[in-house]
Amino acid sequence: MPTNLPPLTRIAGALGVPEQRLRTLVLEHTAPTPDTTLVALTVEEAARRLGVGRTTMYALIASGEISSVLIGRLRRVPAEALVTYLADRAPAAVQTAAHAA
Repeated sequence: MPTNLPPLTRIAGALGVPEQRLRTLVLEHTAPTPDTTLVALTVEEAARRLGVGRTTMYALIASGEISSVLIGRLRRVPAEALVTYLADRAPAAVQTAAHAA
């Protein structure tokens, strides 16, 4: 097999599988899996998951837009609260996009 071929093509040829199938398998195997084991997140973890800053996350919690709980002296955000927050905003985002068009 020629050595000037892309590495994935050479590997696919050596394994005797179509390159597209190998590409699909690699993507499936290396794709990040969401961590569904966490029930409650720190404020910083919740902010990272939403892609906002810590201060913004605290403001969302203070306004009641995102629910949180106190566990002892620790503030935690239920993972489900982020899903709810985003779901509540999805119709508004679609409406805003429709008005912009």
